[in-house]
Amino acid sequence: MKKKRKDATLRLSDDILAELSFISESLEENDTPKEETVFNEDNLPILPLRNMILFPNTVMPVAIGRQSSRKLIKEVQKNNGFMGVFCQKVASTENPLLSDLYHIGAAAKIIKVLNMPDKSMTVILQGLHKIELKEIVGTYPYLTGNTISTPDIEEPDDDEYKQLLFMCNKSAKQLFTMNNEQQPDTMFTLNNADLDASMINFLCSNSKTSIAERMELMKINSIKERAYMLLRIMDREMQFSEIRNRIAERTHTDIDQQQKEYYLQQQMKNIQEELGGNIQDQDADTLREKADTKNWSQETEELFSKELLKLSRINPQSPDYHVQLNYLQLFVNMPWGECTKDNLDINNARKILDRDHYGLDKVKERILEHLAVIKMRGDLKSPILCLYGPPGVGKTSLGKSIAEALKRKYVRMSLGGIHDESEIRGHRRTYIGAMPGRILKNLVKAGSDNPVFILDEIDKVGGISNHGDPSSALLEVLDPEQNNAFHDNFLDTDYDLSKVMFIATANNLATIPAPLLDRMELIEVSGYLTEEKIEIAKRHLVPKEKEANGIADEKINISKPAIEKIIEEYTRESGVRTLEKKIGKICRKLACQKAIEGEIKTRDIKPAHLVELLGVREFSRDKYQGNDYAGVVTGLAWTAVGGEILFIETSLSHGKGEKLTLTGNLGDVMKESALLALEYIKSHAAELDIPTEVFDKWNIHLHVPEGAIPKDGPSAGITMATALASALTQRKVKQHIAMTGEITLRGKVLPVGGIKEKILAAKRAGITEIIICEENRRNIEAIPEMYIKGLTFHYVNDIKEVLDIALLDEKVMNPINLLA
Repeated sequence: MKKKRKDATLRLSDDILAELSFISESLEENDTPKEETVFNEDNLPILPLRNMILFPNTVMPVAIGRQSSRKLIKEVQKNNGFMGVFCQKVASTENPLLSDLYHIGAAAKIIKVLNMPDKSMTVILQGLHKIELKEIVGTYPYLTGNTISTPDIEEPDDDEYKQLLFMCNKSAKQLFTMNNEQQPDTMFTLNNADLDASMINFLCSNSKTSIAERMELMKINSIKERAYMLLRIMDREMQFSEIRNRIAERTHTDIDQQQKEYYLQQQMKNIQEELGGNIQDQDADTLREKADTKNWSQETEELFSKELLKLSRINPQSPDYHVQLNYLQLFVNMPWGECTKDNLDINNARKILDRDHYGLDKVKERILEHLAVIKMRGDLKSPILCLYGPPGVGKTSLGKSIAEALKRKYVRMSLGGIHDESEIRGHRRTYIGAMPGRILKNLVKAGSDNPVFILDEIDKVGGISNHGDPSSALLEVLDPEQNNAFHDNFLDTDYDLSKVMFIATANNLATIPAPLLDRMELIEVSGYLTEEKIEIAKRHLVPKEKEANGIADEKINISKPAIEKIIEEYTRESGVRTLEKKIGKICRKLACQKAIEGEIKTRDIKPAHLVELLGVREFSRDKYQGNDYAGVVTGLAWTAVGGEILFIETSLSHGKGEKLTLTGNLGDVMKESALLALEYIKSHAAELDIPTEVFDKWNIHLHVPEGAIPKDGPSAGITMATALASALTQRKVKQHIAMTGEITLRGKVLPVGGIKEKILAAKRAGITEIIICEENRRNIEAIPEMYIKGLTFHYVNDIKEVLDIALLDEKVMNPINLLA
């Protein structure tokens, strides 16, 4: 591929310079009185130049690169004609049109065409007079356009004009000398040039200023005004040259490679002094101005003055200077007692919290209590709360709502994966690149001393390592008795954090060190119920996703049954993150439909539409399966994503009765519950009408389905006991009944957790009766009536009560003869 040459200023070889000099002499010898050049101003060939302006009555060599320009040159040379020469506005434009060219140029004729040894073409042009380009009338094989003549205005040959020309010539010589650009041909031309308009145009053409400035010279019609502007430009360039030469003289020395860095730094220093100040003084003045706005204690002000004095004694080129400067910048940027005013309107706070989050009543109640106490006392140390619960339930976003309700600034600091104590306390200033800890950085970001400060994922802070123990560093931050004098290693003075409202979030309390856990007020944010998720989706998620996908103005409704089906069959979570993604996917499908077809056909989304919009279901919930089999009982389980029903299956097989087989990926606690249940059934076999020889002739196998999922906990104790009793008596289990509770060796039923989630899972599965411990009655009473409507609860204290309620006298169909 041929490499295109661009029309640009030439670095001329000796041969070209000689040729140009010969042509100039020939022109001077034939310098007869000027006659008006006559040519057709319409349909004139147009030659665009890059970074070059041809002035009238000047000679200029131009390298020709574009094929269209080559054709133009050959055509004009063949016809001994004329052309218009105009400069491009942007040099990189390959095929310029009218808008890409400056409209002022010069008519020109070809003096000579030089074909170079490397097959390139150079043409020597002579400018005739100024012309203006009105329009482009042709683009092939080269540009042609209509022009009008705008000749320069000749000036009267008075003394002022003569002196002006003399000064231009003199300034040009001085400028070339100062810049060490004494090219023999240029100086020869200036020494022998006539003091007339041609000399002014020659100087304009050879000026080192920008194209835009040279074009301004070209636009001036008066030679006298053009000369004045040229003189001002040359005076300015001489001043710049003097400054550069003065800087060079001050820093001039014989330098080697090791001195190079020092040389550059000295030049920077001299440049700064020329600009009017020392950077060290400027830094100090800026710091003092900020310090004057601070309401410091006397001790803090004395410390600042001492450190500022230390800065003035350090060389700006020393690494210590930047460490000290960073320290003082942090010092003046810290809020130092600047607090925002709390909004103590409790009703307004309640509205904001209810608007942004559905449920979470315990958290909202605690925040409102805090506001109420501040309102009564006028001042109170901010509480240190820890919101813990499964992912996606709104722990972090709740912090934003609290900040808005209080009208405080909001900052968030993620603690997940932090292994370096310096992230909390900062680095000592003895280290290069030392920085403050993230606590102080975020206070600078907030700009106040009382923000709502979210410590996100506090349970994922790294433990002890060779970089220290960040969890121990947090002890000082989160202790209300200590954080009024928090010590950051970088700031190296006490700072009051007692007004900051710290809210930590965690998923698992087991990984938080006990001393750290003891300093926080724990508030559980449990997973949402299906009913709560439906309300959250209707109130928050659907409008949010419609807005995010550009269909906020469309009347689209996702019905409650459809949302419930999404929750049950397309998500498996405690929070609502995946639910939000699924609703977003539906909105994207509808937005795509509108973009392609112009309208949304399905506006009322029902459960039947979900397969088309979301694909086949991803999860399925267990349903009650009847009571046709002996030894199969429905239990209730709590998981991280909500409640589930759980089937306990028991089967008997002929054998020696030596062991109890347990399968289903059970944990140690659950295995122990099965052994306890079996021992209880054996010890009370007579009461249950179970012959003792049964245990010697039959092997017992207890299984919990979905073996890939680990299961553990004591809450299946009474369910296992009921399953064993049903299998060993072949009695039916009561229909639509489920149970949960821990069992002891004596047969006592103990309370368990996760009642709310378990009860709602049972209701969804079609259960109508539930057996639980008497002590769990208080948990049932805390559940809103609407969620437990239609359920009957049996509160028990002993396993005998469980068996009396759960087992019917009726045998199953085709019972096993256990005595055979």
